[in-house]
Formats: sequence, C-alpha cells, structure tokens
Amino acid sequence: MVYTKISQVAHYVPKQVVTNNDLSQIMDTSDDWIASRTGIRERRISYDENTSDLASQVAQKLLDKANLTPEDLDFIIVATITPDSMMPSTAALVQGKIGATQAFAFDMTAACSGFVFALATADKFIQSGLYKKGIVIGAEVFSKSLDWNDRSTAVLFGDGAGGVLLEASDDCRFLAESLNTDGSRGGLVSGQKGLMSPFSRQEDDLSTQYIKMDGRAIFDFAIRDVSKSILMTLSQSGIAHEQIDYFLLHQANIRILDKMAKKIGVPREKFPANLMSYGNTSAASIPILLSELVEDGTIRLEGCQTVLLSGFGGGLTWGNLIVKI
Repeated sequence: MVYTKISQVAHYVPKQVVTNNDLSQIMDTSDDWIASRTGIRERRISYDENTSDLASQVAQKLLDKANLTPEDLDFIIVATITPDSMMPSTAALVQGKIGATQAFAFDMTAACSGFVFALATADKFIQSGLYKKGIVIGAEVFSKSLDWNDRSTAVLFGDGAGGVLLEASDDCRFLAESLNTDGSRGGLVSGQKGLMSPFSRQEDDLSTQYIKMDGRAIFDFAIRDVSKSILMTLSQSGIAHEQIDYFLLHQANIRILDKMAKKIGVPREKFPANLMSYGNTSAASIPILLSELVEDGTIRLEGCQTVLLSGFGGGLTWGNLIVKI
C-alpha cells in the first residue's frame, strides 16, 4: 500500500508590511478597533507581485529544501480564490515559471478551506500509485479584491503563500479527513463575480468585484459548525483530542481560536496563531502557519507528531485533516 507524507514545508510573504495604524490613515479605523475585534495588528500587502509570483517562490523553496529538480514533480495544485487570471490557472503559471515540465497543474477553489481540500485531493493522487511527488500550495493576493473604503473587510485580509511537498511513503500519515460544503449559505461570503455580456438582461454591478462578508454569521458558523465537525472527525477516527499535538486552524480571528479551544475542550496553547502578523490569508493561512512552526522547531517533520488541520470559509466550506507529520 502506498501512503502520503509531508516531507517539506515553505512559505513566502510580500515584504511590504501594512499596520493597523497605516490603515487608519486611509479609512475610519484604529489599531485598537481592529486588534480588539480580530487580534490582527498588521498584514503583508503585495506591491508588485501577483498570486503566481508568491506561489512560485514557495514552490522553488520546497524544491531547494528537498534537493529536487522541477522535473521530479508529478503535479502542482494551487488553492486560491485570487488567481492571476481565470486562464491560464495560477498552478499552470507556477509550473511554467519553475520549469516543472513533467507535472500536471490545476487550481482548486474552496476559499479558506482550499488548502485542506487540495491536500486531501493530492493525498489520493499519491495513494493511487501513479504519482510519487507533488506540491500543494495555498496562495492569495487578497489586496486586489478588497474595497479599501470598507473597514469591515479591508482590515481583515492579507497576502501570502505557503505550501508542502508531498511524497510517497510506506507509513500511513493521513489518518482522517472530513470535507463539507453548504452552498445554501454561500451568500454569507461572496465576491469577484463575472461581468455581464452585452446580450444579458442584467447590468454590471462593479461592487460585486469586491469581497463581501457577513462577519457575525461567519463567526457563528465557525464556532458552531466547525467545532462540531472537528469533534466528529476525532470521534470517527478514534483519535482522542489529547493525542493531537497541535490544532492548526484557518487564521481568521483570534476570538474564534479562543472559543474553539473551549468548545472542543483543548488547552488554548494547542491552537497556535500568527494572524496577528498576517491577517486572514485565506487558503494560505494554514500552510504559512505550519511552515513557521517547522521553522521555529515546534513541529519537526519526523513523523512523530499528530496535527489536525481545519479550514473554513466561503462556499460555505469546511474541512479537517488529521495528519502524522
């Protein structure tokens, strides 16, 4: 039987730091207003890089760490809702930029759950026995999709990318998964709708190009539905929450992490956070966090720690993976 392991992790963020005080210069907000409600203090905002640029940096870092050539890759999956363009896909652009001539590539759109959905998909590719090495990246340049006059959304998001190198393994490392969607509540987070044709009865509404979100409803959804889903994933897998070393959740709001820890009955220290420095980077948030934890030695990539990854957001989508890492 062929299994999948995460062999390398990496992340890349734009150099430009935009603080809450910087935002207060262009909109009616303040550091205290933002930090007290979200925990966010600053975020990275791209100056001249697009999503494929960030993702390509991550891909190259992964190859360098593993001492691999681009031709060694069998596939590249990029989870994003802020692609460079609809065609070609961001993953195809990454494939071309790094010269991964033997890899197939495609994007996955599942908003803030995108990395978890993409990782679960990639696991099946490896398990098939047809593919031995692949890269999964979450990458976003959210700054190009925000209404910078709307403090309810613009203060929340940031730009960045993170990813993992997957390789075939003899040991079972992906222990459990749960992927979920509720399209009936999809309108709670929306944006980037296409323009109408001259033959359509509808008129263009340029405001729909921006991200819109019902923050209160999303907050309640995360606390109620995602907490329940995590507990169910643990129960169905037979893995007790005490056996999970770290819960790596989508980095949306520090109060969500606080409440989720209590709801699940886990010490808050098991819920690491970096949203203070990056804001909500959607599909990139979990892999950026994972990469930082490996960099500082908290997670060692030796196959001896168990982590639960949980993404949740637009769609509505939510998904959990329990991985030995």
